[in-house]
Amino acid sequence: MLSEHYANEHLGKLLLSQKEYRPFPSIDERQMWEQIPQHVKDYWLQKGLSKLNHAWPTITATQYMDYSRTGNRSRYEQLSWTRRQDLAALIIAECIENEGRFMDDIINGVWCICDELFWGIPGHNYMMRRNDPLPDVADQIIELFSAETAALLVWTYYLLKSRLDAISIMVCERIALEVRKRILEPYLERNDFWWMGFREEEMVNNWNPWCNSNCLLAFLLLEDNAERREAAVVKVMRSLDKFIHQYHSDGGCDEGPQYWTYAGGALFDCLELLYGVSNGKIDIYQTPLIQQIGRYIYKTFIDEAYYANFADGSAIVHIPAELTHRFGRRIGDAKLAGLGTMMLQQQQERATTLQFPSMFRLLPSLFHYSEVENYTGESPHVRDVWLDGIQVMAARERQGTAKGLYVAAKGGHNDESHNHNDVGQFIVYCDGSPMIIDPGVETYTAKTFFSDRYTIWTMQSAYHNLPTVNGVQQMQGRQHRAMDVHYHQEDAFASLSMNIAKAYPDSAEIKHWIRSTTLLRHPQPCIEIKDDFLLQQATDDIVLNLMTPHCPQIDDTGNIVLQDEKEHRVQIQYDADRFTCASEEIALEDENLRNVWGAQIYRIQLKTKTSFDHAAWTLRIRQL
Repeated sequence: MLSEHYANEHLGKLLLSQKEYRPFPSIDERQMWEQIPQHVKDYWLQKGLSKLNHAWPTITATQYMDYSRTGNRSRYEQLSWTRRQDLAALIIAECIENEGRFMDDIINGVWCICDELFWGIPGHNYMMRRNDPLPDVADQIIELFSAETAALLVWTYYLLKSRLDAISIMVCERIALEVRKRILEPYLERNDFWWMGFREEEMVNNWNPWCNSNCLLAFLLLEDNAERREAAVVKVMRSLDKFIHQYHSDGGCDEGPQYWTYAGGALFDCLELLYGVSNGKIDIYQTPLIQQIGRYIYKTFIDEAYYANFADGSAIVHIPAELTHRFGRRIGDAKLAGLGTMMLQQQQERATTLQFPSMFRLLPSLFHYSEVENYTGESPHVRDVWLDGIQVMAARERQGTAKGLYVAAKGGHNDESHNHNDVGQFIVYCDGSPMIIDPGVETYTAKTFFSDRYTIWTMQSAYHNLPTVNGVQQMQGRQHRAMDVHYHQEDAFASLSMNIAKAYPDSAEIKHWIRSTTLLRHPQPCIEIKDDFLLQQATDDIVLNLMTPHCPQIDDTGNIVLQDEKEHRVQIQYDADRFTCASEEIALEDENLRNVWGAQIYRIQLKTKTSFDHAAWTLRIRQL
């Protein structure tokens, strides 16, 4: 898509030179810095002041080895990311105040980070040719956070070069030296990084645009050799084409809404860099697929910060407000732009803060704050969604509001990126409040991405809203997938049906299991979950699992009531003649899960009373 149209002999004429390319004002160009709203300037000045005379935390070899010894990723990552967040806060504070009092702390931060032997994280050591608890400094790999770090240092160079040079020319020279050695040279010289997509057997995911966006930025701002710079742009385009090519025409992200920020959102970062450095001549925003990739995020939007989460995604997602708004404006979609404005208005100054301090997102969020805040778009609460490529449907009672019932369901297969064994999964919200949920994922550890992944309970189908048959759960693998998937939507209802039998291994003894998820809007709104199955032989060992954040109120007449703290209530009706009903509390010790659901969630289990080799039943969910 990109390389076919732009990677040719005319490309050099399209690109602004390194000196001409001025995406944002430096500290010396004061007008736009002065126009940032005062409350936003105050917010960032306070963040900078909190780091004044900063004692930069040390990072030791044994802290790095903590991952190989214990499997814990978080302790080292927090140390590394905190350094970068603190540096970003100091840079922005200095650019806003322009008095020089943050400069020594900035120089110390730059020197600290440049002294790190490896800018990445221990969890990505597997990319190195030699597998060791410590990084091989002779093997300069490019992974997510080495590329992020390079971009942060390059922005430091770009924004503050005149002030840094006035103190010591060695600071910017050190930045240039380290970025060339760690990023620019290996990017041009190596094709074996899996995320680039140049090895045919490899599928790519969010790493592709995320790494490419930061590498491209480093080349555009730092590389003064025109031929090398142009070669990097060509390689970025070829690599991005590999990522774009994997998308179905619906633009759906199988990694979920949380990863859209680093998949579709990072692709947008790349397209903006290419658009800007070419004065708008490299432009694929009117391509239908690019537009659909942008729209995906509001198609999974439920309300406030809740999104329809599957796989490793969290139910609560803080999307980059300004990026979302700008993506919407680029493709002419008022719902997408409106979602960005809605998020900014909810988060206010906090909307400019990022977990990873990407200046290419932070700077426009400062300079465009008033524009985004005052935009009047369209409601992103869309009524019906069907993403046929990733087989995800969503439906709510009415367009433009979170009031009433909402349901999302998925088919797909059990080898998706960041996969959970969850073919046939569904979630239910009421007035924008979660009732039947997908728990999400715990904090990443060494187990998360390797052979022990499916020993983690959040990955297993028994902790999703799915049946367990003959004690057997779904299995991982692309062959374990939904079959005969059908979506139907009318004004009165929306429905998704599929055969989930192949999601289970042969030991489950399932011939077919048709699961249908339907939102009925008229005459009385309700959600119906229908299961119609045939087994190889009769069994009484069938359990329907339902996950909820609320303590279920169960009676013996076939009713379960779920109620949140704001008194949103739903009733689940089941056949009490066929099922016994019980629930268990699952204490949440993991910080990621506790931040979303609190101290515990609950698993409701409907267990068959008698043996069946075939049956059909329906769960009905109504708002009370």
